[in-house]
Amino acid sequence: MSWLGAGIGAGIGAMIGGPIGAGIGGWLGHSMSKAYTHVTHSARMGGAELSGMSKQEAQSIFFVALFSMLAKMAKADGRVTSEEADLINHLARTQIEMDAEDRKAAAVIFKNALDDEYTIYDYARQYRQIAGPAPQMCEMVYRLLFSVAYADGELHAAEDAILTEIPSHLGLDQSHYQILKEEFHGQHADISESYKILGCEPDSSDSEVKRAYRKLCMDYHPDKIAAKGLPDGFMQFAEQQMHLINDAYKTIMDQRKK
Repeated sequence: MSWLGAGIGAGIGAMIGGPIGAGIGGWLGHSMSKAYTHVTHSARMGGAELSGMSKQEAQSIFFVALFSMLAKMAKADGRVTSEEADLINHLARTQIEMDAEDRKAAAVIFKNALDDEYTIYDYARQYRQIAGPAPQMCEMVYRLLFSVAYADGELHAAEDAILTEIPSHLGLDQSHYQILKEEFHGQHADISESYKILGCEPDSSDSEVKRAYRKLCMDYHPDKIAAKGLPDGFMQFAEQQMHLINDAYKTIMDQRKK
Protein backbone atom coordinates (compact mmCIF):
# COMPACT_ATOMS: atom_id res chain seq x y z
CA MET A 1 0.00 0.00 0.00
CA SER A 2 1.22 3.47 -0.74
CA TRP A 3 -0.98 5.33 1.70
CA LEU A 4 -2.29 2.87 4.30
CA GLY A 5 0.44 0.46 5.33
CA ALA A 6 -0.68 -2.35 7.64
CA GLY A 7 1.74 -1.51 10.42
CA ILE A 8 0.92 2.18 10.40
CA GLY A 9 -2.80 1.54 10.01
CA ALA A 10 -3.07 -0.76 13.00
CA GLY A 11 -1.18 1.60 15.28
CA ILE A 12 -3.09 4.71 14.24
CA GLY A 13 -6.45 2.92 14.38
CA ALA A 14 -5.85 1.80 17.95
CA MET A 15 -4.54 5.21 18.97
CA ILE A 16 -7.44 7.37 17.78
CA GLY A 17 -10.39 4.99 18.19
CA GLY A 18 -13.82 6.30 17.18
CA PRO A 19 -15.33 5.82 13.71
CA ILE A 20 -12.08 6.55 11.87
CA GLY A 21 -10.15 4.10 14.04
CA ALA A 22 -12.86 1.52 13.45
CA GLY A 23 -12.66 2.21 9.71
CA ILE A 24 -8.93 1.54 9.71
CA GLY A 25 -9.41 -1.58 11.82
CA GLY A 26 -12.25 -2.80 9.63
CA TRP A 27 -10.13 -2.60 6.52
CA LEU A 28 -7.17 -4.31 8.15
CA GLY A 29 -9.41 -7.06 9.46
CA HIS A 30 -8.22 -6.54 13.02
CA SER A 31 -10.62 -7.18 15.87
CA MET A 32 -10.84 -3.90 17.75
CA SER A 33 -12.31 -3.78 21.22
CA LYS A 34 -15.56 -1.96 21.97
CA ALA A 35 -13.53 0.60 23.84
CA TYR A 36 -12.17 1.69 20.47
CA THR A 37 -15.08 1.14 18.12
CA HIS A 38 -17.99 2.49 20.18
CA VAL A 39 -16.52 5.74 21.55
CA THR A 40 -16.46 8.68 19.17
CA HIS A 41 -15.43 11.31 21.72
CA SER A 42 -12.68 10.28 24.12
CA ALA A 43 -9.45 11.50 25.58
CA ARG A 44 -7.68 8.88 23.49
CA MET A 45 -9.19 10.19 20.29
CA GLY A 46 -8.67 13.83 21.17
CA GLY A 47 -4.97 13.24 21.78
CA ALA A 48 -4.22 12.38 18.15
CA GLU A 49 -3.60 15.30 15.79
CA LEU A 50 -2.26 15.44 12.26
CA SER A 51 0.47 17.83 13.34
CA GLY A 52 2.10 15.05 15.35
CA MET A 53 1.91 12.41 12.62
CA SER A 54 4.05 11.54 9.65
CA LYS A 55 2.82 12.50 6.17
CA GLN A 56 1.85 8.88 5.47
CA GLU A 57 -0.10 8.62 8.73
CA ALA A 58 -1.89 11.92 8.06
CA GLN A 59 -2.83 10.74 4.56
CA SER A 60 -4.12 7.46 5.98
CA ILE A 61 -6.45 9.34 8.32
CA PHE A 62 -7.58 11.65 5.54
CA PHE A 63 -8.45 8.81 3.16
CA VAL A 64 -10.36 6.77 5.73
CA ALA A 65 -12.36 9.82 6.84
CA LEU A 66 -12.94 10.94 3.24
CA PHE A 67 -14.15 7.64 1.75
CA SER A 68 -16.30 6.95 4.82
CA MET A 69 -18.01 10.33 4.54
CA LEU A 70 -18.38 9.95 0.76
CA ALA A 71 -20.18 6.65 1.44
CA LYS A 72 -22.57 8.31 3.88
CA MET A 73 -23.29 11.12 1.43
CA ALA A 74 -23.81 8.74 -1.50
CA LYS A 75 -26.33 6.76 0.53
CA ALA A 76 -28.11 9.82 1.92
CA ASP A 77 -31.00 9.56 -0.54
CA GLY A 78 -31.43 5.84 0.12
CA ARG A 79 -29.12 4.29 -2.45
CA VAL A 80 -25.79 4.77 -4.19
CA THR A 81 -26.55 5.76 -7.79
CA SER A 82 -24.41 4.73 -10.75
CA GLU A 83 -23.46 8.40 -11.29
CA GLU A 84 -22.21 8.67 -7.71
CA ALA A 85 -20.28 5.40 -7.99
CA ASP A 86 -18.74 6.52 -11.30
CA LEU A 87 -17.70 9.86 -9.83
CA ILE A 88 -16.04 8.27 -6.82
CA ASN A 89 -14.26 5.70 -9.01
CA HIS A 90 -13.10 8.49 -11.33
CA LEU A 91 -11.88 10.42 -8.32
CA ALA A 92 -9.87 7.45 -7.08
CA ARG A 93 -8.34 6.68 -10.49
CA THR A 94 -7.53 10.12 -11.84
CA GLN A 95 -7.84 12.84 -9.21
CA ILE A 96 -6.05 11.02 -6.38
CA GLU A 97 -4.04 8.79 -8.73
CA MET A 98 -4.54 5.69 -6.57
CA ASP A 99 -3.08 2.41 -7.78
CA ALA A 100 -5.14 -0.81 -7.95
CA GLU A 101 -4.28 -1.83 -4.39
CA ASP A 102 -5.16 1.61 -3.05
CA ARG A 103 -8.52 1.57 -4.85
CA LYS A 104 -9.28 -1.88 -3.44
CA ALA A 105 -8.66 -0.61 0.08
CA ALA A 106 -10.76 2.49 -0.53
CA ALA A 107 -13.61 0.32 -1.83
CA VAL A 108 -13.56 -1.78 1.36
CA ILE A 109 -13.54 1.35 3.55
CA PHE A 110 -16.41 2.81 1.49
CA LYS A 111 -18.45 -0.41 1.70
CA ASN A 112 -17.91 -0.80 5.45
CA ALA A 113 -19.03 2.79 6.07
CA LEU A 114 -22.27 2.25 4.14
CA ASP A 115 -23.53 -0.06 6.87
CA ASP A 116 -21.66 0.90 10.03
CA GLU A 117 -23.36 2.42 13.09
CA TYR A 118 -21.83 5.87 12.73
CA THR A 119 -23.28 8.94 11.08
CA ILE A 120 -21.50 11.24 8.68
CA TYR A 121 -21.44 13.78 11.50
CA ASP A 122 -19.54 11.35 13.76
CA TYR A 123 -16.82 11.07 11.11
CA ALA A 124 -16.83 14.83 10.53
CA ARG A 125 -16.48 15.69 14.22
CA GLN A 126 -13.63 13.27 14.74
CA TYR A 127 -11.76 14.37 11.64
CA ARG A 128 -12.14 17.99 12.74
CA GLN A 129 -10.54 17.10 16.08
CA ILE A 130 -7.68 15.28 14.42
CA ALA A 131 -7.12 17.91 11.73
CA GLY A 132 -6.68 20.57 14.40
CA PRO A 133 -7.20 24.32 13.96
CA ALA A 134 -6.28 24.53 10.24
CA PRO A 135 -9.49 24.33 8.15
CA GLN A 136 -7.96 23.50 4.77
CA MET A 137 -8.35 19.73 4.99
CA CYS A 138 -11.94 19.98 6.21
CA GLU A 139 -12.69 22.37 3.35
CA MET A 140 -11.38 19.77 0.90
CA VAL A 141 -13.67 17.13 2.41
CA TYR A 142 -16.66 19.47 2.24
CA ARG A 143 -15.98 20.31 -1.41
CA LEU A 144 -15.88 16.60 -2.28
CA LEU A 145 -19.16 15.97 -0.46
CA PHE A 146 -20.68 18.63 -2.71
CA SER A 147 -19.25 16.84 -5.75
CA VAL A 148 -20.92 13.57 -4.79
CA ALA A 149 -24.22 15.27 -3.92
CA TYR A 150 -24.32 16.87 -7.40
CA ALA A 151 -23.03 13.77 -9.24
CA ASP A 152 -26.46 12.81 -10.61
CA GLY A 153 -27.32 16.38 -11.54
CA GLU A 154 -29.88 16.72 -8.76
CA LEU A 155 -29.49 17.84 -5.16
CA HIS A 156 -31.86 15.68 -3.11
CA ALA A 157 -33.40 16.99 0.10
CA ALA A 158 -31.47 14.51 2.28
CA GLU A 159 -28.19 15.50 0.62
CA ASP A 160 -28.95 19.19 0.99
CA ALA A 161 -29.73 18.64 4.67
CA ILE A 162 -26.29 17.10 5.20
CA LEU A 163 -24.52 19.86 3.28
CA THR A 164 -26.38 22.45 5.34
CA GLU A 165 -25.62 20.90 8.72
CA ILE A 166 -22.16 19.44 8.34
CA PRO A 167 -20.08 22.67 8.25
CA SER A 168 -20.50 23.10 12.02
CA HIS A 169 -19.28 19.53 12.57
CA LEU A 170 -16.26 20.15 10.34
CA GLY A 171 -15.51 23.44 12.10
CA LEU A 172 -16.35 25.55 9.05
CA ASP A 173 -18.29 28.78 8.91
CA GLN A 174 -21.85 28.32 7.67
CA SER A 175 -21.10 30.69 4.79
CA HIS A 176 -19.22 27.83 3.10
CA TYR A 177 -22.56 26.22 2.27
CA GLN A 178 -23.90 29.11 0.20
CA ILE A 179 -20.52 29.84 -1.37
CA LEU A 180 -20.04 26.27 -2.63
CA LYS A 181 -23.68 25.92 -3.63
CA GLU A 182 -23.38 28.96 -5.87
CA GLU A 183 -20.09 27.65 -7.28
CA PHE A 184 -21.67 24.30 -8.19
CA HIS A 185 -24.52 26.20 -9.86
CA GLY A 186 -21.97 28.12 -11.94
CA GLN A 187 -22.48 31.40 -10.09
CA HIS A 188 -19.94 33.77 -8.58
CA ALA A 189 -19.93 34.81 -4.95
CA ASP A 190 -21.45 38.23 -4.31
CA ILE A 191 -19.64 40.94 -2.39
CA SER A 192 -20.82 39.87 1.08
CA GLU A 193 -19.77 36.27 0.46
CA SER A 194 -16.45 37.45 -0.94
CA TYR A 195 -15.68 39.12 2.39
CA LYS A 196 -16.58 35.88 4.18
CA ILE A 197 -14.24 33.88 1.94
CA LEU A 198 -11.34 36.15 2.91
CA GLY A 199 -12.44 36.38 6.54
CA CYS A 200 -12.80 40.17 6.36
CA GLU A 201 -15.53 42.74 6.94
CA PRO A 202 -16.78 45.48 4.61
CA ASP A 203 -15.19 48.07 6.90
CA SER A 204 -11.78 46.36 6.77
CA SER A 205 -9.10 48.57 5.27
CA ASP A 206 -7.50 47.79 1.92
CA SER A 207 -4.32 46.72 3.70
CA GLU A 208 -6.29 44.39 5.99
CA VAL A 209 -8.00 42.81 2.98
CA LYS A 210 -4.64 42.35 1.26
CA ARG A 211 -3.09 40.77 4.37
CA ALA A 212 -6.01 38.34 4.67
CA TYR A 213 -5.70 37.46 0.98
CA ARG A 214 -1.94 36.88 1.21
CA LYS A 215 -2.35 34.72 4.30
CA LEU A 216 -4.88 32.50 2.53
CA CYS A 217 -2.56 32.22 -0.47
CA MET A 218 0.17 31.00 1.86
CA ASP A 219 -2.20 28.60 3.64
CA TYR A 220 -3.14 27.01 0.32
CA HIS A 221 0.39 26.82 -1.04
CA PRO A 222 1.00 23.26 -2.34
CA ASP A 223 3.85 22.65 0.11
CA LYS A 224 1.71 23.59 3.10
CA ILE A 225 -1.25 21.55 1.92
CA ALA A 226 0.95 18.50 1.31
CA ALA A 227 2.47 18.84 4.78
CA LYS A 228 -1.01 18.65 6.31
CA GLY A 229 -1.65 15.27 4.69
CA LEU A 230 -3.25 16.12 1.36
CA PRO A 231 -1.88 13.75 -1.31
CA ASP A 232 -0.26 15.18 -4.43
CA GLY A 233 -3.19 14.07 -6.60
CA PHE A 234 -5.50 16.28 -4.57
CA MET A 235 -3.68 19.51 -5.29
CA GLN A 236 -6.26 20.51 -7.88
CA PHE A 237 -8.83 20.79 -5.10
CA ALA A 238 -6.55 23.23 -3.33
CA GLU A 239 -6.29 25.06 -6.64
CA GLN A 240 -10.09 25.23 -6.86
CA GLN A 241 -10.16 26.79 -3.41
CA MET A 242 -7.51 29.26 -4.52
CA HIS A 243 -9.75 30.14 -7.47
CA LEU A 244 -12.48 31.07 -5.00
CA ILE A 245 -10.02 33.13 -2.95
CA ASN A 246 -8.70 34.97 -6.02
CA ASP A 247 -12.22 35.59 -7.29
CA ALA A 248 -13.28 36.95 -3.89
CA TYR A 249 -10.28 39.28 -3.70
CA LYS A 250 -10.89 40.58 -7.23
CA THR A 251 -14.59 41.11 -6.51
CA ILE A 252 -13.81 43.14 -3.40
CA MET A 253 -11.06 45.25 -4.94
CA ASP A 254 -13.07 45.93 -8.12
CA GLN A 255 -16.02 47.06 -6.01
CA ARG A 256 -13.78 49.37 -3.97
CA LYS A 257 -12.33 50.94 -7.09
CA LYS A 258 -15.82 51.83 -8.20
